[in-house]
Amino acid sequence: MERLVDVRQRRGVRGPEYAWANSQRLQDALAAAGVEYEHRRDLAPTTELRHLQYAEDARQGVGKRSRLELAPEYVRRYTAEILDRADLGSLAERAPFVLLCVERDPEACHRSLIAERLHAEHKLAVTHLRPPE
Repeated sequence: MERLVDVRQRRGVRGPEYAWANSQRLQDALAAAGVEYEHRRDLAPTTELRHLQYAEDARQGVGKRSRLELAPEYVRRYTAEILDRADLGSLAERAPFVLLCVERDPEACHRSLIAERLHAEHKLAVTHLRPPE
């Protein structure tokens, strides 16, 4: 991997389990490993969209770190408001790269929507990385 593309709106994560993902710590570790860091805030969900997903999580009684899928309304709005407006061509031109957000399961994170679009429109191969069980 030569480049990591951070697609989070907020790059500070609470809790010791995610300390590695705090922006400056992450960027320092990547630089030491010779990996380029790029923040694409334009691909991050807005605060309003995140709260829409949190409301669905609450309705279903799941925590944001344990959700298994995205709410259909979140997917619809993220696609219309963010993804359909994004310049993914400039991202695809510089493949390969890794998309970073902090949800465990890709199906529970907007990065899967980005990856799906990159595959469909730019024919990029997609591999979802998952932590060991």
